[in-house]
Amino acid sequence: MKKILLYIVASVTLFGISGCGYNQMQANEEAVKAAWGDVESSYQRRADLIPNLVEVVKGYAKHEQETLTAVTEARAKVGSIQMTKGLLDNPQALNQFQQAQGGLSSALSRLMVVVEKYPDLKANQNFRDLQTQLEGTENRINVARVRYNKSVETFNVSIRTFPNSLTNSLLLHLKLKEPYKAEAGSEKAPKVNFSK
Repeated sequence: MKKILLYIVASVTLFGISGCGYNQMQANEEAVKAAWGDVESSYQRRADLIPNLVEVVKGYAKHEQETLTAVTEARAKVGSIQMTKGLLDNPQALNQFQQAQGGLSSALSRLMVVVEKYPDLKANQNFRDLQTQLEGTENRINVARVRYNKSVETFNVSIRTFPNSLTNSLLLHLKLKEPYKAEAGSEKAPKVNFSK
């Protein structure tokens, strides 16, 4: 009789542990980290393309030093942000990262406006190749951010729903992850002036 009772208790305990969501929450958190790695990788690819783009433009647009300097400084600012494990758990650091990336995007946009003034540059094969790679990278960045946000949503739901929320509060103490957010003011279309 004691053996049967022991088997029943062991079965209930194993069933309870398997249904507590512990493994699911761990897997979801790892998915968030992997998705964030994809975001970082895409941004790194963009940062790697920028020096080549700036060098090609320098040869044609000698009078546009201010714009070239802004792009270089924005890239340096992005590079100065430490990519640590704790970045995802620190909303201020994540916001700082997002602002730096937004600043670089803005500087690149200004550079593309400058390029419109130089038809020879637009016809240069090296520039066109770099521009195509940069456009592809921007698309990759967008896809990576969307996937990251989806992973964050899945993770956040998994730690907030029962019985996982109970397991989290008792064992794990995992915190909600911040999704990647649009830069403030990005809802307004940029004004482009080709008359300068």
